[in-house]
Amino acid sequence: MQTMKNRGAARLILYIFMVALLVYVTVYMPTPYIIYQPGSADEVKPMLSVEKGDREEKGTFMMTTVSASYANLVMLVVSAFNPNAEIDQKQARLGNKSEDEYAAEQVYLMSDSQSSAVEAAYHEAHIPYSIVPEYLFIFSAPKGDEARKNFKPGDRLSEVDGHPMKNNESLSSFLKTKKVGDQVTVKLVRDGTEIEEKVNLIEIKDKDTNKTRPGLGVTIATMQKVEPKDPGLQVKFQNTRVGGPSAGLMFTMEIYNQLTPGDLTKGYQVAGTGTIDKEGNVGPIGGVQHKIVAADRKHAEIFFVPKDNYADAKAKADKIHAQMKLIPVNTLEDAINYMNGLQPKS
Repeated sequence: MQTMKNRGAARLILYIFMVALLVYVTVYMPTPYIIYQPGSADEVKPMLSVEKGDREEKGTFMMTTVSASYANLVMLVVSAFNPNAEIDQKQARLGNKSEDEYAAEQVYLMSDSQSSAVEAAYHEAHIPYSIVPEYLFIFSAPKGDEARKNFKPGDRLSEVDGHPMKNNESLSSFLKTKKVGDQVTVKLVRDGTEIEEKVNLIEIKDKDTNKTRPGLGVTIATMQKVEPKDPGLQVKFQNTRVGGPSAGLMFTMEIYNQLTPGDLTKGYQVAGTGTIDKEGNVGPIGGVQHKIVAADRKHAEIFFVPKDNYADAKAKADKIHAQMKLIPVNTLEDAINYMNGLQPKS
């Protein structure tokens, strides 16, 4: 009798183990793949504001996104039957970056895209402005290096030894007064919390001159703010919770609409994608086929697409029988002129 109980207990333990193993393999075990799918088409207006701007809109400008998920086994199986899903190697997305470095890069690219969108809109609306550096943003801290103990990708560096650091030049000038091995106190903002770290300066070799200098051992970029001469025309962004530069054109359209009288939307549901630079040039993006699906699901009537992406966008739009009109553009002016040429929607 006792032997039967022992066998029953052993079977139960084996069963629980097998179930746990199956759950781990199918749900939690990482794979080297990533799945791209249509994301969302979100109204831009709630994401930004201009104090003295004209916010009256009968239609909407929408930014479009691509959903990217690191895949487990279940997701891979499901995606194989999804015509709108695309499976790719995770390494193709990350390159030689870690996942947190890639995420930090996307945050930087979104911030840079917003700054360029503001500049382009101010330029098109003939509003005087200046560029003001705000803080230093840390892209990466190489694994194994001393810097990895003190810094994380996405940190904001605001001070070193009590000295404000708003751009690369100020940091470089300060570090010239130090030597390798010196310890400095850095003030960081990490996930909204201000922290201080004691950091030992390490030897950095200049790739061009082969000369060495003391440094923090991290990759840093200057984050800037675009300030108009009239403070009432300052553009303020909310947290969009997305990364990358591809919303640039649609940010610019919304900003320009708020800066100028009248309603540029003309009552239409307008989606789109494309990078933007301060001169208003629209650049190509990745994943346009997924963005077409996202816009179609939100019943967009017009979709602005960079000219270099038009063929892929058209092919996908035709395949899903989308009713929206695709408008290829090279510049911000192309998009504005198209909207100005439309009759207001009744």
